[in-house]
Amino acid sequence: MPRVLVIDDDSTVADVVAAYLERAGMDVDVVGDGVAGLAVARDHRPDVVLLDLMLPGPDGLEVCRQLRLVHPGLPVIMVTARGEEPDRVLGLQIGADDYVTKPFSPRELVLRVQSLLRRVEHAAGAQADGADAAPPELVDGDLVVDRAGHRIRLGGRELALTTREFDLLGWFVAHPGQVFTRAQLMSAVWGWEFGDESTVTVHVRRVREKIEADPGRPSRLVTVFGVGYRWDPATPLEGDPHGG
Repeated sequence: MPRVLVIDDDSTVADVVAAYLERAGMDVDVVGDGVAGLAVARDHRPDVVLLDLMLPGPDGLEVCRQLRLVHPGLPVIMVTARGEEPDRVLGLQIGADDYVTKPFSPRELVLRVQSLLRRVEHAAGAQADGADAAPPELVDGDLVVDRAGHRIRLGGRELALTTREFDLLGWFVAHPGQVFTRAQLMSAVWGWEFGDESTVTVHVRRVREKIEADPGRPSRLVTVFGVGYRWDPATPLEGDPHGG
């Protein structure tokens, strides 16, 4: 049974969310502040965290940072009443995998949680039985995507990536030279047929900050203006007329 940790000081919202999640077959822990949330996450590792941004004591951003130190790959969905673009982007930048703005549909939130759980479960299952089409380790120059060990190494140094950042980078490295729209990436990597496509934009920016020598002028994860994004491999593809 998947374990979900809900950290929200609004008990009405938290109780409604918990009820919907439990009806969907999940085990739910509910706490009202960041300190208690961190303690529960430390003692009983959840599969997903639903984290309110506005909390007493350490706010959601600080709680998310601390969660990442304890469980680097832990999926986190920010739940907040602050819907302005800067807040949404900031939540994603500090490591949230998704962002839901109050008021929201509890059914939609359950679908988001289920989608995130399926993504993590699929990745783990594919690695275990070898059913994934891509090899367990992808190598592109000095970049190594260890899909079996869920690690990324760049120049021999291990990078810290969120679950979504890892999935996104792995997708690009596994499909070099192909252009993907944000909608295609949202479907392939997030498993969603709907959602805020700016989520993809923020995650691309985050990945660039970690793997590009100059994130402002990317040479690997490049923008194809008016279309989407493409991974340009360090070693040119066979038959590429532009390869050197």
